[in-house]
Order: sequence, then C-alpha cells, then structure tokens
Amino acid sequence: MDANKMTVDLKKEQLSTLNRARYKYTLMARAFFLIMDIFTGWRMTLSKAKLIEILASIPYRAWEARHYTLLTRNYRNYKKVSHSQQIVGWSRAAQDNEYLHLLVINQKMKADGIRDAWYLFPIVPFIMVAVYQLFAGGLAFFNIRRAYLFNAEFEDHAEHVYTQFVADHPEWETQPVNNELVCEYGKFDSWADVFRRIGLDERNHRNHSFEFCGKPQEVVRYDGMPSN
Repeated sequence: MDANKMTVDLKKEQLSTLNRARYKYTLMARAFFLIMDIFTGWRMTLSKAKLIEILASIPYRAWEARHYTLLTRNYRNYKKVSHSQQIVGWSRAAQDNEYLHLLVINQKMKADGIRDAWYLFPIVPFIMVAVYQLFAGGLAFFNIRRAYLFNAEFEDHAEHVYTQFVADHPEWETQPVNNELVCEYGKFDSWADVFRRIGLDERNHRNHSFEFCGKPQEVVRYDGMPSN
C-alpha cells in the first residue's frame, strides 16, 4: 500500500470520514473499544496511536497462519488455494503497512519530544499483545468470517479516530515533514497529511475486511482507492 502510487485528495477524504456515520459495531467490538479507552484514557494521543498500531497487525498474522494451513491441506483444489493465497498476500501487505504507521508515529513523537505513556513500557504491551494474539488467533481458527468482521470494525474505528485526531490538531497543518523515514512512507506537505494518509490506509484495511466477511455493501469507495 504505497502512498506514493495513489493520487488522493486527503483533505476531501478526511471530511468524508468525519461526515460518515461509524459502522454499527457489535457488542464484542464496543466492549473492546471501551476497555481500551478505560485503560489508555478517553483522549486520543500519539501514545494511544502507537498502541493501536502495535495491535493492528496481529489479526493479519493470525489470518496468514490459518490460510497457510489451508494452503497445505487444500493444495489439490486450485480455487481454495487461490483464495488463501489472496488472503495471505494481502495480510502480509497490511502487516507491513501497519508497522510503517508505528514507525511514522514514533518519529512524530521524537520530533515533538513526547515520551511514551506508561502503558507502552515493555511488560505492559507484551501482555496486551499476548492476550490479543490469543483472541485474534482463536477467532480466526473457530470463525474466520467473524474475525474479518471484527477487524473491519477495528479499522473503521481507527479510521474515524485518526481523522478526528487531525481535526483536533490544526497546528499540524503548518508543521513540515523533514524526516527520511516518513518520506519512505510518502511525500507529504505537512504532518496533518501524514495522519490523514494513515486514516485512509485504515479505511482500505476496513474495506478489504468487509469484502472478506461477505459485506461488500459496506465498502467505502473513493477516487484513487487501490484496485485490489
């Protein structure tokens, strides 16, 4: 998901997200978001954004593991193999994209001299990641369509959180991006555009997850969206 290869009006898509109602989350998703807010605080911060990205790649690793098992089991069935290969390939790309978000956010914190919140010091995220791995792995094993739906909800939530985060920080509009690592992510005029792009990436993840779980009607289309 190379931001450089897409010509998108980031401000237009930010407003589109702000004006679009959130998906009607299931009880499981609402409980998950509530626990995160209680644990990390209600206000969105860069530390909280880092935690979101630390967790965001975990479901994709679970999907990849499940579908590799299916690739081995179903190697004689080309249709099933093709489907699993599609999921594995996209999951890898999504993992890489989420990890790049984490690196970019970390660079923003360094630039602003912001230290990690208490919940990002080693033992705490280790425990959270372990618990989420068990949850995501179990969901993928027992009900893969439900796993896709839960991830679609997670990414819908992330998309809205990031776009509102940009709106809450108008000072980012005039902060130039002079960071080599961030430039690997894309060419941006301001830090506001960096976070708009992250939010749009989450929309792409959301869209694919809805397609995988059999809800193509929930896909949000826009000019410049990736074709696969």
